[in-house]
Amino acid sequence: MDLEAYFSQLSPEEQMLQFGRKNPDPLALAFDRKRVVHAGMKGKMIPPPLAQGVWQKTLQGAPQGRPTQMAYFHIPFCKTKCLYCGFFQNGTSQEAEDRYVDLLIRELEQDAAQPRLQAAPIQAVFIGGGTPTSLAPENARKLLSAIHRCLPLSNDCELTLEGRIHDLVPEKMEVWFAEGVNRMSLGVQSFDTKVRQQVGRIDDQDAVLEKLRALSAWNQCAVVIDLMYGLPDQTLEVWKKDVELLVQSGVDGADLYQLDVFDKSDLALSIQKGRLSPAATTRQQTALFAWGKGYLDAQGWKRLSFCHWARNNRERSLYNTLARSGAQLFPFGCGAGGHVDGVSTMLHRALPMYERMVSAGQKPLMFLQQESPYARIADRIQAQLNQCRLDLEDLARMDSRLSGLQWLGDLWEEYGLWKHNGYLYHLTEAGQFWEVNMTQTVLECVELLLEGAEKGKVAEARVAEQG
Repeated sequence: MDLEAYFSQLSPEEQMLQFGRKNPDPLALAFDRKRVVHAGMKGKMIPPPLAQGVWQKTLQGAPQGRPTQMAYFHIPFCKTKCLYCGFFQNGTSQEAEDRYVDLLIRELEQDAAQPRLQAAPIQAVFIGGGTPTSLAPENARKLLSAIHRCLPLSNDCELTLEGRIHDLVPEKMEVWFAEGVNRMSLGVQSFDTKVRQQVGRIDDQDAVLEKLRALSAWNQCAVVIDLMYGLPDQTLEVWKKDVELLVQSGVDGADLYQLDVFDKSDLALSIQKGRLSPAATTRQQTALFAWGKGYLDAQGWKRLSFCHWARNNRERSLYNTLARSGAQLFPFGCGAGGHVDGVSTMLHRALPMYERMVSAGQKPLMFLQQESPYARIADRIQAQLNQCRLDLEDLARMDSRLSGLQWLGDLWEEYGLWKHNGYLYHLTEAGQFWEVNMTQTVLECVELLLEGAEKGKVAEARVAEQG
């Protein structure tokens, strides 16, 4: 389907939602809001009675070519629930944790016994959550030891442990580093004591800085932190101090994340009831993003993605980069997600169901779906836009019908969202802020061009739903 014809049949409101608008200030006003949390193409659900068989057949099969492989482990426990978080599953319980780690290792052993997982080295492992650093030292040792025993880890495998500042104590760190953790990803969100503690973080500013210095002094891993912009009472002055302290802290890398206030979340309810100040509007967030980006650029930090920076070469952000490029991702644990050889899954988020299925020798699939037939094209788009660029000629070489994306290239250059350098498009500062919107729209345009008018109706209905 011709993109210009599709665009012309949309209402002005639908045009703006999907494609943005021309405006003298595209950073603040190209779009009204973020369209989606994560961009992607929808796949086709595999009927539940067939899911186990399809997964086992996948694990017993042979890969095509020499795949890049990763593994993700989910730890579904947190000591406290942060108000902004949409991923909380369970409070901490030593008995539940002990039982869970044993089952998680059993799940790993079951999949690792199959030929598919052993077919190529694992380039990156990410242990996320939840709060993985909340694990007792002995449980952390058991899990990390099993990962080394069961997975074909590459010599330069990036092994990331995610967690919180409060857990940075010597008895835990000794175990992590003895068992091969070489990257720590820590949720700071803000250094400001009031801002961070009122949304559920535990430590004050001085404790955060002290523990980061202590972790760096071990000199055993890359240290990466998350900062979030747009939190209640996080004014521009507070944000400036946050980013300045980030640079002064000596960590190796950082993500600058835009706050999402989810409907019916604890944060949204607290704001509605007047217990917290309002979060920043999207327009206010654009100013925070621009200042943080400009400051890190001026300090010589290296841009690894639209939201991630590295102070030095110790931080590779390998897992996150590969995840956006379609690398095979083997999932383990209650609430984990992954995709292998054209099928993607989310594992059960409820502990009782997870425990029951793993105990029965089954993969705890909540659902399994066949990925879009255009998944490899989508992977190429996501990988490039994650790096703040897009090569439309490269896409046209994958499928000549995608030459129709040139209309979108011209439109967004006019809108100030990217600029062509003679070879490919580079996102402007505005485009970097609106990267997720742009990625989702490019993916929808690919579907329009490859599937024609029928898909156009589907995309139009999706836009109408989001509106």
